[in-house]
Amino acid sequence: MSGTGSVEELGAHAARARALALLRVRSRATALAILPAAASVVLLVARAQGHIGPGAWSAVSWAVTGVAVVVLLTAAAVAVAVARARPAVSPTVPLTEAAAPDLYRLVRDLADRLDVPAPSAIALTPDCDSWLEDRTHPAARPAGKALRGLAAPGRGRRAPEAPVLVIGSPFLWWMRVAELRAVLAPVVAGTGPSAHPDIAAARRFVRGLDAAVADAALPGRGAVRRISSAFTGWIARLLLRGCHGHAAEMERAVATAASGRAQDVDYGLRIAAQEQVGLAYAGWDRLLTRVALPAWRMGRWPSGLDAGVVSALTELSRRDRLAEGFTSRLGERPACDLIEEPGAADEAASLLAARLFHGGPAEPGPGWAPVDWQQYPEEVVDRKWRAEAARLHRVLDGMGVARNVPVGVRDVTDSGSPAVPTLARVIDHLAAPGADSEVLAAGIGAAVAREEEAAAPGPRAAAGAPVGDPLDLWDPSALPLLPLQPPRTGTELLADHVVAMVCCAAVDTAGAAPGLDWLDGPALLVDGGRRSDLGAPVLSLVEDGDAEPLRAWLMSVGVRTDKPVRLG
Repeated sequence: MSGTGSVEELGAHAARARALALLRVRSRATALAILPAAASVVLLVARAQGHIGPGAWSAVSWAVTGVAVVVLLTAAAVAVAVARARPAVSPTVPLTEAAAPDLYRLVRDLADRLDVPAPSAIALTPDCDSWLEDRTHPAARPAGKALRGLAAPGRGRRAPEAPVLVIGSPFLWWMRVAELRAVLAPVVAGTGPSAHPDIAAARRFVRGLDAAVADAALPGRGAVRRISSAFTGWIARLLLRGCHGHAAEMERAVATAASGRAQDVDYGLRIAAQEQVGLAYAGWDRLLTRVALPAWRMGRWPSGLDAGVVSALTELSRRDRLAEGFTSRLGERPACDLIEEPGAADEAASLLAARLFHGGPAEPGPGWAPVDWQQYPEEVVDRKWRAEAARLHRVLDGMGVARNVPVGVRDVTDSGSPAVPTLARVIDHLAAPGADSEVLAAGIGAAVAREEEAAAPGPRAAAGAPVGDPLDLWDPSALPLLPLQPPRTGTELLADHVVAMVCCAAVDTAGAAPGLDWLDGPALLVDGGRRSDLGAPVLSLVEDGDAEPLRAWLMSVGVRTDKPVRLG
């Protein structure tokens, strides 16, 4: 027996042992529920045969029978609640075989090489991970029917029960075909243990308990139903505590068995491919937080996030010596070529990413429009700067700050003059003796909060998602499920708004232009080059009231602070 075979068999044996331990927990709970009924049957039979006469034992038998009926009815109600509870299903983009025949063929051939059942379907997730997901529960079957078609003919009745293969969409655009196959090998190998009836039954039991706990926590129910749900949730949590250790060990053993089975499939390439997984995750995180998030806040969602990963990682390899050589792979066939219409798949994954990480609407509409990378500087960067500059001046107006301040003059004689949004007004206010930047920051924070609350979709609009929505099993009010960043502090908001005002002045008076940096997001281009040295002078002004570093920067760029700036 080879070492690889030993690892696989040991993992499979351990997984089956833990699955049986989980099923024993279920059996013990069932036995405990029918124990009063068994005692009642014994007492009633003894009474019928004359072994127990009328009197105290008769009263005991009827009391035990009553308890047995109550326990059985309660157990049946709990069992029905657990069976009807909808397990959590990861929000994904379905990918049918007609949309990706080459990808389906690759996965099916990989399953044949591993001698395991093929996954029932493929779906994409806007994240850097891949896994198998069971979607045999009735609540997930509509999506499962739409995804069906991967399992090879002749595999019998088990094909519809096979799990769905979920692939991280950034992998398809950054990885080459051979690298994707190497990364997916241990994932696909997991369909072998998943097909074992004991492991499948144990997983269904744990998922049902978890779903019952989640359902019991849902608000908006009547008093009677709330009490019954709380009791069901308490029983489910009690059972989950008894299952937790066995479930964790079972999944660990399943992963060990799958890894052992896939050991001989593209093993050497898998080591190099794992480096690409880490690089893809770094580029994806940077793209979401620095590039996509500003667009989402402006009511725009980039429709090519996965394609942007390639640009971001290419730029990273240019700047970082540790990533040198990674772009040499780009001459090989990318894994996204396995999809018939990669642009459509990228757009669907990008919209789902906006919903998961930002909580945007389910479909494009007024105030929520797609934007491609060519339009990003004008549609996102410039609009972001103008909107933040306008908000900054509105808050200054509300504070009664002088509206028209020429350079070097702080006293205004004509207080009734129309508002003139100049950069000098902002600088002189923050640099004035005794100026309280915290008041301005608090005003901006309150204005941002009001605008975000007004722009947030209501529950009714969120509930009106299209049929087949990947988030239809989730509470729309819980979006975003995976928020990217904590709320910004007042100082951070004020600094962002001052930077925006400076950039608007540079564009309007010094010939600068908005741009896109793949790693840092919105960028100011001066003479065709990116200026990344604006942050420190602005912080000196905001935090210390020192305007000299910023004035020196503005002079070097040629910005006129006394000229009005276009807002909105």
